[in-house]
Amino acid sequence: MARKKKTKKTKKAKTLKKGKVKGPNKIVEKKSLTQSPDDKPEIKKVKKQATEKKVYNLKDFVVYPKHGVGKITAIEKATIGEIDIQFYKILVEKEKLTLTVPINQQSKLRPIASINQINKCISILKTKPKIKRTMWSRRAQEYEQKINSGKIYELAEVVKDLNKNTDIIADQSYSERQLFEKAYDRLKSEFEAVLKINPEDVQKKMDKALGRTKISEVAE
Repeated sequence: MARKKKTKKTKKAKTLKKGKVKGPNKIVEKKSLTQSPDDKPEIKKVKKQATEKKVYNLKDFVVYPKHGVGKITAIEKATIGEIDIQFYKILVEKEKLTLTVPINQQSKLRPIASINQINKCISILKTKPKIKRTMWSRRAQEYEQKINSGKIYELAEVVKDLNKNTDIIADQSYSERQLFEKAYDRLKSEFEAVLKINPEDVQKKMDKALGRTKISEVAE
């Protein structure tokens, strides 16, 4: 009979221990549920508002990543499905294209570079080109992405990396030359808009930084 009583006591002690373990675990779960979901949505909202609140005026130059520098020619309103929409009309002269960009969806637009940024681009053009040892098809994709990123420093890097200091066609493949000219023209158009000087002077400035002055002298 004495042995049976001992076994009952030990069972009770085990059940009490299990109860103690369960209690705090439940409290911890409740705390984790109440702490985590509050901060994330507020941060996202703030980011969206910051990009969509940018205001541009008539005749302002802006950069649209896929097409380059454009000029705002009009700010118009339209009603679509009982909703009033305000949008910019942007003329891209190089491509003879007019873009229509809603003001509340203009996160891709950016203002043209500052003079300090242009000076930094010139210093990038003066540095040695970096050529990766990967296949050309992969490098071409990377260059295309940089050109269409809308970031002026990345554009300057493409011009610098694809610059051959020569106009001899045999020294450059057709696709290389195409990408170089595309990046060069994009960068040149932004230089023109910022510096407000004629295209010939801009070209001389860029060619001097790239070490292409000998090419222009031979052409003359």
